[in-house]
Amino acid sequence: MTIIKRVLAYFFLSIAAFISIFPFLWMIISATNTSSDVAKGRLLPGGNLFENMKNLFDTADMGTALTNSALIAIGTTIMALIIGSLAGYGFEIYRSKKKDVLFNVLLLSMMIPFAALMVPLYRMFGGISTTVPLIGIDTLAAAALPTITTAYLIFFFRQNTKMFAKELVEAGRMDGLSEIGVFFRIFMPSMKTAYAAAAIITFMNSWNNYLWPLVVLQSPEKQTIPLLISNLGSGYSPDFGVIMMAIVIGTLPTALVFFLMQKHFVAGMMGSVK
Repeated sequence: MTIIKRVLAYFFLSIAAFISIFPFLWMIISATNTSSDVAKGRLLPGGNLFENMKNLFDTADMGTALTNSALIAIGTTIMALIIGSLAGYGFEIYRSKKKDVLFNVLLLSMMIPFAALMVPLYRMFGGISTTVPLIGIDTLAAAALPTITTAYLIFFFRQNTKMFAKELVEAGRMDGLSEIGVFFRIFMPSMKTAYAAAAIITFMNSWNNYLWPLVVLQSPEKQTIPLLISNLGSGYSPDFGVIMMAIVIGTLPTALVFFLMQKHFVAGMMGSVK
């Protein structure tokens, strides 16, 4: 009876795994086929891989889009990790009733959908454009700044800080370290798994962000990968093979980051749950 249960369990798990993997498999196969074959639903690899890649880089500014997405995602991730961890660390280490109230208000902000914030944000950056053009409308900085830190990231680091040995803070103070020194020289090296998990979440969200860059980035040379893929599919007769090739290339960085850091990701998420 145990063998039958195990066989059934593996059978259903295999079906679930296939359903999960199939979209990625179909995407890769479609990138090797012509547009008509993709439209027909061909499930066999074709010989159009390099042709699709050539057409993609010839007809669309793929290199610029990759650079823009990388700059926004990497910059956002670095700044978000520093600011989010500082805030989470501060809320947990220097606790008080007033700070707890402020933290609860911060968590309530998670209930506000980003679509409700777009108009105020756009007007704010529009006003900034006249005084500080470097972070105004149609700049990569404007696309990154609203997502540099979130209530979720602060909550995530605060939960992980609960697992941090507070005795290390006292030991650092006794050794003559400043509060900032304790944070950068003791806390950050001790919380590598938390930083890895937060880095994966932030990088993936920033890389795949579509709505805000669509609003704030107006020049073709400032477009990101999601905007490029959207533009490729908005033509009168889109080339589905080229679109699938763009999706494959756009998926590789996030997949690579996740697979390289997945062990740390699991450990960091478990730490936040505890």
